[in-house]
Amino acid sequence: MSLIRKKQFALIKPATKTRIDLGLKLKDVEVQGRLENSGPFGTMCTHRIQLKNIADIDVEVIKWLSMAYGKSV
Repeated sequence: MSLIRKKQFALIKPATKTRIDLGLKLKDVEVQGRLENSGPFGTMCTHRIQLKNIADIDVEVIKWLSMAYGKSV
């Protein structure tokens, strides 16, 4: 599922039976901690965060998602 403002800024994609990946478009942001290289998302996303359960959606994930949203103007 694509998340779009004026441009696509994120993508939610099932990765395995027990995990979804949140792909983010964050140009000029270094890979760090849970914010990984985009992997299977290709050119649409620059980074991804692996989510295995609802508790994984924490302050850090919301921060990265908000940043991607802000850059999509």
